[in-house]
Amino acid sequence: MMKEITKQRIKETVAEAIAQGTTAGVNLLILRDGAEIFYDEQGYADLERKEPIRRNTIFRLYSMTKPVTAAAAMILMERGKLDPAQPVAEILPGFRHLTVEKNGKIEPASVQMTVLHLLNMTSGLTYGDEETVAGRLTGAYVEECTQRLYTEREVTTVEFANHIGTLPLAFEPDSSWRYGLSADVLGAVIEQISGVRFGDFLKENLFEPLQMRDTDFWVPEEKRARLASVYETLGEGKMGLYTDSHLAVPNRTDRRPAYEAGGAGLVSTIDDYARFAQMLLNGGRLGGRQILAPQTVRYLTTGKLTRPQQAAYRNWVGLEGFTYSHLMRIMEYPQMASGLACEGEYGWDGWLGCYFANFPKENMCMLLMQQKKDAGTITMTRKIRNLLLADMDDSCK
Repeated sequence: MMKEITKQRIKETVAEAIAQGTTAGVNLLILRDGAEIFYDEQGYADLERKEPIRRNTIFRLYSMTKPVTAAAAMILMERGKLDPAQPVAEILPGFRHLTVEKNGKIEPASVQMTVLHLLNMTSGLTYGDEETVAGRLTGAYVEECTQRLYTEREVTTVEFANHIGTLPLAFEPDSSWRYGLSADVLGAVIEQISGVRFGDFLKENLFEPLQMRDTDFWVPEEKRARLASVYETLGEGKMGLYTDSHLAVPNRTDRRPAYEAGGAGLVSTIDDYARFAQMLLNGGRLGGRQILAPQTVRYLTTGKLTRPQQAAYRNWVGLEGFTYSHLMRIMEYPQMASGLACEGEYGWDGWLGCYFANFPKENMCMLLMQQKKDAGTITMTRKIRNLLLADMDDSCK
């Protein structure tokens, strides 16, 4: 059980962040041994309407979509349909003639990209940047797809991936690590292999068996009153409404998108995502349903990068001590972490501040939901982690 003083300090930490204009509203859930040991909700889902954050508030997950996509790939692997070592080009024709940027020049790639490279973000795919040719071309295409939202020219999941395959990579597959569009291409791989739309595969094989009733790539009319608004910090403790779309994911989420982004597109509630996280903690099982085999969950949650890949990953400030595998961070060296951490913990966060961490040895899960532009893992979230782990007398042993 959590100490009362710890619960109070966590509530004060959240309240302080809201008062300072760091976030508009938060709900937070801690599970241990499959039971809820702490829940808190503070602030607003909509500042203009003074609509408070509630237990059933729906949030845009952004990159917390990625672990779900990885789990979907594992389902296909278990069924003998997906081979992580298979070249992506055998599944998506857009990847048949890969090129890579080397010293500012575009050359044919000498290494084939595999599904495993997508799972580990070692594919050479990026989100785009202004410093390289590969980055500028990728960024321009993502922006083009964002501008095509709500038109007759909306890109589809497979169309998006195939076009990305024609753009130059930032490096040869497997030679380094770079956060980028790997999970989005993986969503298209899953769609092609399964023969059904990516969202339909997720619904049939994850969301319905796990009773994740509010998780999807869009929010229907009858649920829209529960969708949180997105905010950005304006300075001096003030927040403003953010309505733009990002990474070709529609902010409004008011209809099923043609492009179901495996890296950023899902919406969910804190309890829905808790069911997914608890399934992983339980070795693939929840509510009498075996979603993944225990050995598959171990494979999904215990990988690591090679030394050259880890060197690139180490540039990510705030993830000291972690390695990366299967679209999640995995704690390898707690003594290197920028705060309290547990060996073997895993999880990920999202661009709007949604966050989850599973602690297998402690059989504990931490989930936090908010809608703050450019948030990821913010100081508030790290403070809550430290308070939580300091409270656990037997933590991380």
